[in-house]
Amino acid sequence: MVVAKVWNLVRRPEGTPRVDDFALVEEQLPPCKEGDVLVEAVALSVDPYMRYRSRIIPLNAPMFGSQVAKVIESKNPEWPVGTHLVHYEGWRTHSLLTAQYIKENQFTIKPMPEMGNLPKSLGIGILGMPGNTAYFGLLDICNPKAGETVLVNGAAGAVGSAVVQIAKIKGCTVIAFAGSDEKVAWVKELGADYVFNYKTTNISDALSKMAPNGINVYFDNVGGKFTAEALPHMADFGRVSVCGAISTYNEKKDEAVAINGAFKEGFLIKQQLRVEGFLVHRWNDRWMEGLTQLKEWILQGKLKYKETEFHGFENMPKAFIGLFHGENTGKAVVLP
Repeated sequence: MVVAKVWNLVRRPEGTPRVDDFALVEEQLPPCKEGDVLVEAVALSVDPYMRYRSRIIPLNAPMFGSQVAKVIESKNPEWPVGTHLVHYEGWRTHSLLTAQYIKENQFTIKPMPEMGNLPKSLGIGILGMPGNTAYFGLLDICNPKAGETVLVNGAAGAVGSAVVQIAKIKGCTVIAFAGSDEKVAWVKELGADYVFNYKTTNISDALSKMAPNGINVYFDNVGGKFTAEALPHMADFGRVSVCGAISTYNEKKDEAVAINGAFKEGFLIKQQLRVEGFLVHRWNDRWMEGLTQLKEWILQGKLKYKETEFHGFENMPKAFIGLFHGENTGKAVVLP
């Protein structure tokens, strides 16, 4: 019998999450039956969207999240022992994926691309959900064209850093914002044309100077006050991809509503803007298309990545909380 360690959500976070919002428990897993697969976590993801999930997950249930896992026992020929996959069973060291679960969740149990010498953890990073979020969220929603100006905030994060590089691959001028001088330096290495520390820069002044003819594409990971300052700089027929709003995730509901009034209807009409929010699983039927292209760019040296590693399953909450203090550059991963 396998005993899994599991982080349960035991209290609704108020403001920034705290370690004691979670509890580490043990769970004895049932035997592997016909069609079942038993997996062990290899790398676990912490992502900003989990803060929103913490508002709706049942209390005393595992915290939601994805992980790269290795099949250690299988009675399912589609998933032989030794196979690596990505699943969303949350913050746990071991998971029994039953035949029924696999049937009902075929779109959230994903095979890994052939990784070669690349780290398996990229399956929850640039070669996983964050990578495809950048790929489809930029290319399908915004359709950037060579010579256009692209604005990216959260540019040192897992998604933002990929958006910066994809926009450059497509021949765009990129204006990027990150949260520290060290992160600014890294985003410059990724090829962004202009990079600013949003904490020490007047956003509107910087955009007026660097985009005098307006911004054609805005990939928004931050929302809130940043978007309120950036949106007036959009060019006619600009496109906005609303990926995330990390600046608002820890706000109370009424506060979030108050600071989310950036998308003024009159301005959207006047500038004839197209604003679209999205969830990346919209592109489930094209999932491997995105990963294949991203991997090709990595192997060609066109796409760089960085991981901030946290070691030890016991550090899951600390790694998660660190997202809201800017402790990660690139993708934050927990290696159990």
